[in-house]
Amino acid sequence: MLAEIITIGDEILIGQIVDTNSVFIAKELNKIGISVYQITSIQDDKAHILNAFSDAAKRVDVVIVTGGLGPTKDDITKHTFCEFFNDELVENAAVLAHVEELFAKYISSTSISDINRKQALVPSRAEVLHNANGTAPGMWMHQDGVTFISLPGVPFEMKHLMVKSVIPKLASFYKRPHIIHRTIVTYGLGESSIANRIESWENNLPLSIRLAYLPNLGKVRLRLSGKGPDYSELFDSIEAECEKLYPLISDIMFGLEDEETIEEVIAKLLTKRNLTVATAESFTGGKIAESMTSIPGASNYFKGSVVSYATETKVNVLKVPQEIVDKYSVVSAEVASAMAKGVRKLMKTDFAIATTGNAGPTKGDSNADVGTIFIAIEGPEIHFVQEFQMGSTRERIVEKAVNKVFELLQKEILKM
Repeated sequence: MLAEIITIGDEILIGQIVDTNSVFIAKELNKIGISVYQITSIQDDKAHILNAFSDAAKRVDVVIVTGGLGPTKDDITKHTFCEFFNDELVENAAVLAHVEELFAKYISSTSISDINRKQALVPSRAEVLHNANGTAPGMWMHQDGVTFISLPGVPFEMKHLMVKSVIPKLASFYKRPHIIHRTIVTYGLGESSIANRIESWENNLPLSIRLAYLPNLGKVRLRLSGKGPDYSELFDSIEAECEKLYPLISDIMFGLEDEETIEEVIAKLLTKRNLTVATAESFTGGKIAESMTSIPGASNYFKGSVVSYATETKVNVLKVPQEIVDKYSVVSAEVASAMAKGVRKLMKTDFAIATTGNAGPTKGDSNADVGTIFIAIEGPEIHFVQEFQMGSTRERIVEKAVNKVFELLQKEILKM
C-alpha cells in the first residue's frame, strides 16, 4: 500500500507557510499500514495539478490532496478534479445547509454571499466527507484502482477529517500490511560513535527490520521499522531486537519517542516526587521554559522563568553580584551558578536551571569564544555547573544547549 501527498498552494512554494499538513497525514497513514511514497508541493495552476494527479496515479494506490478548496477564484482544486475525472460540479444540499448554518451561528455579522454558497459545489461522482469545522468539504473519488481524497488546507480542518473520516474509510476499504516503528532516544553520544558501538547488532538485524539514525543537535534517535502481514509476529520481532539493543546503549538511552519525550519523562519525575523547578535563561531566550510549559499540567512543577538576556537583568533581578561578573565575565561558571541560585531563591523551587553563553555571531559582553556555554543546576544537595562548546552556528548552539539541559536535569533528578 503506497500513498502520495500533494499539497497545493503558492504560499508553500514561496516559503510563506510551512507544510505541516504532510507530516500529520504521513503519520496517520503509517499507523494503518500505508506507506507514503512521495510528497509533492505544487502551485495553483490547472496544468500543473493535472500532471501531478496523472503522475501520482501511476505510482500509488492513494492520493491525498490538500489545499485549493476555498470559494475564491484562485482555489481551483474542485474544478481540476472535475476535468481529471471527466465530471461536473453540482450543488450538494447537505454541504449548502452546513455552510449556511456556520454563517448563521458564527459569522452573523457577515451575510452569506453567492461566493460562499459555491462551497456547496462538488464533483457529481464524489463522495462528500463532512467538514464539521469549516465550509470546504472533503471529497473521496475512486477511479481505475486509485483513490483520490481532497482535503482543506486549513490544518485543524484537515486533521479532523483525517482522523474522523479518511483513516476509518481507508482502513475498511483496503487490505493493508502492518507497519511498526520503534524510536529510541539517546543523548550525549554522536551518530558515528553509536554506530561503532552497535555495529555487530545492526549487522545481524532480520531482513524485515530496518534501522535509521536520526541525529539532531545533541541527541540521536534510533528508529527500528518493520512491515509485514502478521502484526503479532512483527511486534515480537522488533521487541526482541530492542531487548538486544538496550544493554548496548543503556548509559545514553533516555526512553522511547513513540511513548514519551524527555520533557514528558522529566515532567512525570518531578510530579511523582512533588518537586518544582524554575529557569534563568540568557542565550537560550526562554526556550527551556517554552519546552517545559508545552507539557499539559506543567503548572504543577514549573514555577516560572527569568529571561535575563542582558547583564543588568542578571545583576538587578537575579542578584548576581557585579563583582563576580567583573572578575569572571558574564559567560562563566561562576555567573551561571549565581543565576541558578538567584532564580531558585526568587521562585522558591526545589530545582533551578541556568544558562549563560555566547551564541554569537559576536562576543557581546564577554570574551568567551562563540559556542561557549555554561549550564548550572541547583537543587537539594546539588550544585552542578559545567562548560560546553556547542559549535559556531547560533540556532544550533541554542538547540543543542536546550537538549543538553534536559539530559543533565534528568540525570540529576534520578540521583536523588
